[in-house]
Amino acid sequence: QVQLVESGGGLVPAGGSLRLSCAASGRTFSSFAMGWFRQAPGKEREFVATISWNGGSTYYSDSVKGRFTISRDNAKNTVYLQMNSLKPEDTAVYYCAADRSYIVPRTTSQVDYWGQGTQVTVSS
Repeated sequence: QVQLVESGGGLVPAGGSLRLSCAASGRTFSSFAMGWFRQAPGKEREFVATISWNGGSTYYSDSVKGRFTISRDNAKNTVYLQMNSLKPEDTAVYYCAADRSYIVPRTTSQVDYWGQGTQVTVSS
């Protein structure tokens, strides 16, 4: 069992930056792939980024590639999402995800664990 707690969301102007954190419980954090998804009002939850258990592989959605960076610190049981050059269309609830696969599946129904989410609002 893995419990995930996100933090770092907030209100930021367009062009600004935020760093999200996701703290995981349990001694097996380093064996899980981690990822971030987001859900805007009235839309389905969508994949944002994922990182393999050892940090050796990262993947991003086309909409955030080049602006967002996912990283992890296995000693701190924490995964991060650095978000730069934020746009109003990045406004959403951001969810942390963990999975036993090499990387987190992009299909939400296949993800093993979810956090509760943190709100990110980008003003124009």
